[in-house]
Amino acid sequence: MSKKKVVVSACLLGEICRYDGKIKKVDKVLKLYKEYEIIPFCPEAPLFGTPRERINMVKIDGENRIITDIGNIDVTKLLEDEIYSFIEKNQNIDAIVLKSKSPSCGLGTTPIVDKNRQIIGYGDGIATKFFKKYHKTIEIKDEMLL
Repeated sequence: MSKKKVVVSACLLGEICRYDGKIKKVDKVLKLYKEYEIIPFCPEAPLFGTPRERINMVKIDGENRIITDIGNIDVTKLLEDEIYSFIEKNQNIDAIVLKSKSPSCGLGTTPIVDKNRQIIGYGDGIATKFFKKYHKTIEIKDEMLL
């Protein structure tokens, strides 16, 4: 019998993939899912490297877009393609644990900002939106909900 599979934000596993190059390892994740096959997930690092320019979820004309902080470049489509590709390759999963507050992975905790970078609300990260759409029966958690 094969192991159950869990997708986990790679930064929670201690991988150096955050925009600032810092580590955000959460040992509790490894303990809770020690019987699972852990599939690391980070849509940002393969596209933009580490360290990299910070990104934000910016509401533009009523739509949430992922925009780089300094260059003000819309990277929404790049991230959507990367996330979709990951989901296509990893369809048979049993659990998902994502990084809170992340523009990619936040679960209701991602700051949504206006064009002046002022917080106007909170929502799901871009990857969370995709995971909810394609894995409707799987409960998604973040490290704060474990």
